[in-house]
Amino acid sequence: MDDRTRSFTAVAGTIGLFLCIQLGALALLDPYVATGAQPVDDPSNAGNVAYFFGVILVATAGMLAAIKFGLERLIRGFVLLSCGWICWIVLDTILTSLEPGDLASGTTATALENLAIVIPFAVAGGLVIALFVYPEWYVIDAAGVLLGAGAAGLFGLAFTPELTVLFLLILAAYDAISVYGTEHMLALAEGVTDLNVPVLLVVPTTTSFSLLSDDGPATLDDGETSDEQGDSILESEQEKGHEQEEMVGNSESEDDEQEAEQTEAAGGRDAIYIGLGDAVMPTILVVSAAYFLRDSAPLFDVPLLAINLPALTALVGTLIGLSFLLRMVLKGRAHAGLPMLNGGAIGGYLIGAVASGIGLVEALGLPL
Repeated sequence: MDDRTRSFTAVAGTIGLFLCIQLGALALLDPYVATGAQPVDDPSNAGNVAYFFGVILVATAGMLAAIKFGLERLIRGFVLLSCGWICWIVLDTILTSLEPGDLASGTTATALENLAIVIPFAVAGGLVIALFVYPEWYVIDAAGVLLGAGAAGLFGLAFTPELTVLFLLILAAYDAISVYGTEHMLALAEGVTDLNVPVLLVVPTTTSFSLLSDDGPATLDDGETSDEQGDSILESEQEKGHEQEEMVGNSESEDDEQEAEQTEAAGGRDAIYIGLGDAVMPTILVVSAAYFLRDSAPLFDVPLLAINLPALTALVGTLIGLSFLLRMVLKGRAHAGLPMLNGGAIGGYLIGAVASGIGLVEALGLPL
């Protein structure tokens, strides 16, 4: 597989993960509504924006403090438990919305109801154990898709579309400041990468990549240019190749050199790392548009998915923003994701809203 194909495959894989999270969140919308899982009493209350942004700030500060004082295990435990909790919510919501009593009667209905209670706990527990015992990249990604879809679907019910737009604009500005200004988001990313928990989506650019032996995204190092980062990775790969050559011969060394060339072609990295929050936040607008605008923009007749035109265009806008982001990331620099991702989602949402006959002023919730 040539260098261009490898890069294209990694990009396609990342877009595929985003799409799975977005479609999963839309698939969960109706089950959430059916089971009354709305997280706030009044989604039109602007105070929700301040509250959830405050939660994000507190969580970020808490994680940075834990990293500073060497309490990374505390973060890992919290994330694993959160992952298990959301997994349970997702499965419990789906099974509860199926209403086993309507599918059967008598003893069979009772058995189905019992299974609906047991299955979410069993699967959630199994996922947590898998993440703890063998947190390879594909396990992390599978958990991330489930976690991201569950969270985005839930929080899409917490804000009306106009408040979601405001929330995403605030988050985009905060993300840009925290990456390019204070750089504390880079420090946080470096701190959590080695924990091997589903707060990052990981897509390999080389066939032999293993998250269990990888040192994390090299481009998070401050002050390094893309060339310097590529050189540092190549040097480490060459040293590794010399050690293996002494043990098993020249064939292993040749494999390492080929792998180093593949890494260099991918912008000095052997995997693409992107924050799970970068997938979740714009998806909130996708879900919000599908739910709150279903009267003004009717849902399409798509099996299992609650989606209308504003939601669809917000989804497409997110993926367009992701494409531009990945193009920049593959050049070997860390970038704030939310400005492009949220910007793409907002732009797509507005296009879809106007095309559905919803005025721009109404779509943004501006006073007349």
